[in-house]
Amino acid sequence: MSNPFDRPSGPNGPDGPQRPGGPGGPGAQRPAATSRRPGALVITAIILVLGFMLLSGFASFWTERLWFGSVGYSGVFTTLLLTRIGLFLVFAGLMAATVALSMAMAYRFRPVLWPGMPGMPDDGMDRYRQVLAPRMGWVIAGASMVMGLFAGASATGQWRSYSLWRHSESFGTTDPYFEKDVGFYVFELPFWHYLVDYVMALAVVGLLASVVMNYLFGGIRLSARPGERLTSAAQIQVSALLALFVLAKAVDYWLDRYDLVTNSGSIFTGMGYTDDKAVLPAKEILAGIAIVCALLFLANIWRRTWLLPSVGVALFALSAIILGLIVPTLVQAIRVNPNVPDREGPYIAANIEATRAAYQLDQIETRPVGGGAQVDGRLEALDGVTDGVPLVDPQIVSEIFEQQQQVRAYYSVPNVLDVDRYEIDGQDRAVVLGVRELDQSGLAEGDQNWSNLHTAYTHGNGVIAAFANQRPEDDSTQQTGIQWAEGAEADEDTLTRLAGPDGYETRVYFGEQSPTYSIVGLDPSGNPVEFDLPQGDRSEEDVATTYDGKAGVPIGNLVNQLLYAVRFSEPNLLLSSRVHDNSKILYDREPRQMVEKVAPWLTVDSDPYPAVVDGRIQWILDGYTVTDKYPLSQRESLEEMTDDSLQENTGFQTLPTDEINYLRNSVKATVDAYDGTVSLYAWDEEDPILKAWQKVFPDVVQPKDAIPDALTEHLRYPEDLFKAQRYQFQRYHETSASAWFEGSSRWEVPSDPQLTSRLQPPYRLFTDTGEGETWSLTSVYVPRDKENNLAAYMAVNSDATSEDYGKVSVLELPNEPTGGPLQIANTFSTNEDVSQALLPYTTGDADRVPGNLLTLPVNDSFIYVQPVYTRRDGESNFPILRFVLVSYEGRVGIGTTLTGAIEDALLAEATSGDETEEPTEEPTGEPTESPGASPTEEPSEEPTTPSGSTQQQIRELLRQAEAKFSQADAAQQAGDTVRWARLMEEGRELIEEAVRLAG
Repeated sequence: MSNPFDRPSGPNGPDGPQRPGGPGGPGAQRPAATSRRPGALVITAIILVLGFMLLSGFASFWTERLWFGSVGYSGVFTTLLLTRIGLFLVFAGLMAATVALSMAMAYRFRPVLWPGMPGMPDDGMDRYRQVLAPRMGWVIAGASMVMGLFAGASATGQWRSYSLWRHSESFGTTDPYFEKDVGFYVFELPFWHYLVDYVMALAVVGLLASVVMNYLFGGIRLSARPGERLTSAAQIQVSALLALFVLAKAVDYWLDRYDLVTNSGSIFTGMGYTDDKAVLPAKEILAGIAIVCALLFLANIWRRTWLLPSVGVALFALSAIILGLIVPTLVQAIRVNPNVPDREGPYIAANIEATRAAYQLDQIETRPVGGGAQVDGRLEALDGVTDGVPLVDPQIVSEIFEQQQQVRAYYSVPNVLDVDRYEIDGQDRAVVLGVRELDQSGLAEGDQNWSNLHTAYTHGNGVIAAFANQRPEDDSTQQTGIQWAEGAEADEDTLTRLAGPDGYETRVYFGEQSPTYSIVGLDPSGNPVEFDLPQGDRSEEDVATTYDGKAGVPIGNLVNQLLYAVRFSEPNLLLSSRVHDNSKILYDREPRQMVEKVAPWLTVDSDPYPAVVDGRIQWILDGYTVTDKYPLSQRESLEEMTDDSLQENTGFQTLPTDEINYLRNSVKATVDAYDGTVSLYAWDEEDPILKAWQKVFPDVVQPKDAIPDALTEHLRYPEDLFKAQRYQFQRYHETSASAWFEGSSRWEVPSDPQLTSRLQPPYRLFTDTGEGETWSLTSVYVPRDKENNLAAYMAVNSDATSEDYGKVSVLELPNEPTGGPLQIANTFSTNEDVSQALLPYTTGDADRVPGNLLTLPVNDSFIYVQPVYTRRDGESNFPILRFVLVSYEGRVGIGTTLTGAIEDALLAEATSGDETEEPTEEPTGEPTESPGASPTEEPSEEPTTPSGSTQQQIRELLRQAEAKFSQADAAQQAGDTVRWARLMEEGRELIEEAVRLAG
């Protein structure tokens, strides 16, 4: 008996010519083996890819868990995980159950005779039925699981709204239209919207599943006669699901009513006239019509006719078009547009009140000031109120910090330094400082190997600080050079001595420029391998250290090494001998990122700043609670509100949108620069959003009274909050609805005089707005579209130890011409005396570098101060402060110190006073410095000296100074810093002599 699978062995068999040796020979076996091998390889490859993907996902998940444990916030990770898993299971389960039930019922109640059976017309679906029917259980399970996964994944992203909904708080304030507490809009309404949208999605997906299944198995027959196209079972399913959808839509319309107080209109955010008179009634009517339509669909279960539901749906659609589109458009065009101020007036007033409350603008004190100065003592008085003015520009002097204090190429400071204050000898001093952080790009290219980058060069070292007012530690007289409060030399140790006899921990493992990851821990041989900076001198001798802080994940075991090798795609974590039993891995070390991870509900300020507190470098950060659901408050982009010339990419975590209309500085946070300890402290303990999140993540935020006193001294009013407030206040300082709409009194933040395409940033300094000098954050306003004038001065008390901390004061100027920052900057740049004084420093390869243009109130007047730096071409050259410019009462003064500039301005004023009796040519042509202490007759005799010889002397002095500067450049390139400093000083003295002769 022959085998049915045997093939003819001849050369002309059905499969073509055969290999020699017949079917049983070795040649006949090879093709079969070859045909199996590709299949096995493909399966193996798929298994390997899936295995790697699973391993990669697990490595990311598990290493994230280990990171939270290393910083002591495992509870946050667990809460987030359980909340997301719970949401996934509930919403995925409901969706899967709906799909499975819809499909199962459609299949269970399919007609006994369906198309394609004997006696029934064929609809072309028979082949699909033959494939699906034997596997229907698997089909239903697969479809329901897929849809469930999509729904569950979507639900996990709602963990914020769900958590706030579950732990909602009361604001104690209601809106004027629905009389609902603000907490309803902030905490409850967003999640109710999601639930309604989810129910509609359930109805739609269930309806699609039911229709497809009924169509496949004959429950729906499009070719049948009207009235017979749906079976009874199909009609019941379709009617019930449509009723569910329309009923959910009715609830959605009802909830949409409340959105009217948070929606953004063309003029303002919140309820408007058209919303109140047309849109609100329309949504209520449409909700009623939707309920009627739902009842008609339910009635269709028994009446078995689609006439009434069809009429209902047509009426519903027509009503939505008329009531939702046409009527509001007509009301806006006929009732509102011809008379906007009167129609929108009450609604604008509600918007003003809500916005001022949401941004705490209603707590700002505004008082008018005059235009005339009332200062007694003149020079002495002005010198007293300006002795703390920060002449050290945090942006410009970054280069000086780099050149003079970075003793190794692999350290750097930020491009824009921070400003803080320290109490020194009982007096508060403003200090410009930056952390000396690790910059691995400074390593030689040949040294940038894995061992160096991740095990040797692991951390920065210490802070660099300079006194902002360019006066020494004793705050005596202003100097012409940088006065260091902390540096690399042994005598530059003010902050070290303030920290105590043992100084402070200088090693910086957690910072803004920290490497992606570092492997730390003492080698089993006992030899440290991490490079450190020698203290107290500029020695080139290498010093080694070992991290022994609390943070970091142990990776001494093979499992953790494998997981991190997968996470960072780095096999050396498994192979290198630098990874041993004592090793820890440090990663995710940027302070802002760390706070955002342990408090994912916070929006963190874009500018962490360092402070030396209790012997440690602490990064201090401000955390905000925000929402875009505060009723009637003006909604704006946080990034736009905080934009200025110093602002870089913020990357604010303000989910789900960058637009907000409520902002509170609810949390102060610190990150220890050495061991990575993250501490969160409640600051605005009355904030309802903070209270809700404290219920979600208990014991994460410590109470306000837990803040150490030493830390409180360095807390400050956050810049991003201040910038958001100044942005809103430029329009919302006006409380009259009509004036607000007209915009005639609107202010603007001026452009930065040095970068007119960006706004001027706020400045930190000691200022007095009428209640004594305080550590403040300040800014100015100009009238809209008229930047040459000054409109107002804004300052907030930034001293966290003061009872008036956070008090914002605004000094409003009268409607009289008063120079604004751009006009003053233009005056400085075109002033003849200034140009003559700077001429020797800005010839050849030297450039003028203007510093921050600062505005200070002096009783009822204002004084402008601007440091002016010069810089010569060359990578090794840095800006040097040459002069200080002052504008006071319309007069410009210049000097090598602020006191000298003020004196020069006062003399210019006195000279201008003589102009009423003498020709203008004489006083304006002889700007002098020496007459400050002598009668005016003396300088009037100076021009008797032959001008030719004086000019020759000046030219010779300038030639000698230029030679000194050239020699100084050569000395600097040769690394001789002592000779460089001496030559620079000699050149400066020659320039001063030339200036004296010219003056």
